[in-house]
Amino acid sequence: MTAIAIDDEPLALAIIKAFCARTDLIDLQKTFTETGEALKYLQKYPVDLLFLDVNMPAMSGLSFYKELGQNVMVIFTTAYSQYAVEGFDLNAVDYLLKPFEYERFVQAVDKAKEYHQYLQHKEDVHDKYLFIRADYSLIKILLNDILFIEGLDNYLKVHISNQRPVVARMSMKAMAEKLPEREFIRVHRSYIVPISKVESVRNKMIYFKRYEIPIGASYAEQVQKLLQP
Repeated sequence: MTAIAIDDEPLALAIIKAFCARTDLIDLQKTFTETGEALKYLQKYPVDLLFLDVNMPAMSGLSFYKELGQNVMVIFTTAYSQYAVEGFDLNAVDYLLKPFEYERFVQAVDKAKEYHQYLQHKEDVHDKYLFIRADYSLIKILLNDILFIEGLDNYLKVHISNQRPVVARMSMKAMAEKLPEREFIRVHRSYIVPISKVESVRNKMIYFKRYEIPIGASYAEQVQKLLQP
């Protein structure tokens, strides 16, 4: 993966440069101490990944990433843990809290590698798994393991076979767009279910295993059409 690093502290950049040199996963093309110079570079030479400090003098790393307007992965680096939530709201791959060791750096880079491979081959693997950002991590979920998805205000809960549910800050609409439309159906404003797991439909309820999922009035016609033999 091609990458650049942006940090106003030369020592921090030197550490990232040394860590990148120790792994064959990252081609660190350049380092910057100013966001303006980094932006000029990215406009000419897009990269796959940014190592981006949050606390920058001219513009914060968070603001820089919001305004970048490129589909590029980011790993935020900072000494201040209070920025972590906002960082992950921006779909960061990971958040490195300074000072970090090489092992923690590699863990973040591995996440970026797996997500990069997913983006590169999304069409081939779309029917196998998806990635969800939850608990400050990218979590890989096999589509066949999904029992149902439950909406909870600004969050949703992915119920999974034989493991704990995954709770993510994400809308039902955004989740529905990630799922293969031939395999999953939204049956209620708060529920999405995999079609293959539906066992029976009765009295505006869907039944499978021990679960009972309500069918919303505005979704009833769509559900009936899709589930009819």
